[in-house]
Amino acid sequence: MSDDHTHVQEFFSVRAAGWDERFPDDGPAYAAAVSELGLRQGDHVLDAGCGTGRALPALRDAVGPSGAVLGADLTSAMLEAAVRAGRDRAGQLLLADVSRLPLRAQSLHAVFAAGLIAHLPNPAENLRELARVVRPGGTLALFHPIGRAALAARQGRQITPDDLRAEANLGPLLSASGWRMTSYVDEDARFLALAVRRP
Repeated sequence: MSDDHTHVQEFFSVRAAGWDERFPDDGPAYAAAVSELGLRQGDHVLDAGCGTGRALPALRDAVGPSGAVLGADLTSAMLEAAVRAGRDRAGQLLLADVSRLPLRAQSLHAVFAAGLIAHLPNPAENLRELARVVRPGGTLALFHPIGRAALAARQGRQITPDDLRAEANLGPLLSASGWRMTSYVDEDARFLALAVRRP
């Protein structure tokens, strides 16, 4: 993968305005995944690569009014779509690269990341940056509203052995990046890998 994020920004910029309309039924899947983060009232959580902010309302519900919800995305058009959808009321939006987050070390209790890992230019380094901003014992959720096989079929491609999201690849990648994978689900209805930030 390239260090250049330009292709990612171009891909999402042209799709931002109609993104939510393409996937109108994903809301319950996002809420179910957020519920598995184990968030408590008052927690601080980041939606990394938040896109149009579909997870932000569920994250706000989980942490309550005393918690902090941040949504970071590299593509301004996606954040603008989040604002149009009113999701900025659920959390603070940041135009930021997840490889260099403008956050203090160990300032968060959890990170939620939907569809992010496939777009990371340096997955091990980028996951280490997510680990940097999470407290030891904090949680990471790598989520997609459909599983790997269903997503590959939608995109007209085959799953390959080097797929980062394969359990055999993702577990060691997370381990080398400061995380310990605690749960892995890859079924047609969803992909969800949970990990805990190691001390």
